Amino acid sequence: MPLRLIFMGTPDFSVPTLVELAARGHDIAAVYTRAAKRAGRGMEMQPTPVEREAKRLGIPVHTPKTLRDEAAQAEFRALRGDVAVVIAYGLILPKPILDVPKLGCFNVHASLLPRWRGAAPINRAVMAGDADSGVTIMKMDEGLDTGAMAMTERVKIGEDMTAGELNDALSRLGADLMARALAALERGSLTLTPQPQQGVTYADKITNAETRIDWSKPAQQVHDHIRGLSPFPGAWFELNGVRVKVLRSAKADGTGAPGTTLDDKLTVACASGAVRLVQIQRAGKQPMSADDFLHGTPVKAGTKVG
Repeated sequence: MPLRLIFMGTPDFSVPTLVELAARGHDIAAVYTRAAKRAGRGMEMQPTPVEREAKRLGIPVHTPKTLRDEAAQAEFRALRGDVAVVIAYGLILPKPILDVPKLGCFNVHASLLPRWRGAAPINRAVMAGDADSGVTIMKMDEGLDTGAMAMTERVKIGEDMTAGELNDALSRLGADLMARALAALERGSLTLTPQPQQGVTYADKITNAETRIDWSKPAQQVHDHIRGLSPFPGAWFELNGVRVKVLRSAKADGTGAPGTTLDDKLTVACASGAVRLVQIQRAGKQPMSADDFLHGTPVKAGTKVG
């Protein structure tokens, strides 16, 4: 018998899992997501990607502001879900919610737990220069990503891979892995393993204060910083008082004063080595290649960038 699911997710990252579980024939009783917000030039109400997909699939949508009050918890209980599937939902699930589904609440977490528990595991893995990332299916408890692990699968992080590219890869992998985990749960063969006590790290939310590029660091760290924040929120520098976001870079040869261009191709010196800026974006403009940028804004060797 297909499981009766309650799906809880919000961003694009969550959508492939919702689509996959619907395609597998699971009875999705309801979708929980964050409420629509005003956005865009017209400041129109914009539903979340998960809400748009749920409506396309004809699944009822719930958008409570909190799950801590009795009314929201009663509504959740009334759905009589066997399992809750949680992936980048954005609200904390209190114990009265975690205890409702008879088989538990299972989370798709975008890291190899216990490394990178918390809010920004994809960005932090790339920024730290990790060689690998992956997806963990975890049975949730009251801790911050501390629950027992059901399944894990690893993905190699290429030396130039951006956080956006890793996000897409893990989103697809998470959908497949959750479908496999639920199939095992149906059969009664899903095994849970406590997380190791060693190797715990935390992926704090990205703050605006850490997005500016620090050219006084080694080239590898600068390159990892750039790709770990691409495409959002974006690492940036200032050129002639204008903020420029860097979406893609490459390590390059050369030495010089940190933050100084070494040629007319936007190769910038770091504390050791250099990075070449490959794709950039000025505020309010579309992303463009460095070559296209330089056609309209030549930058000579020896230019100081901030």
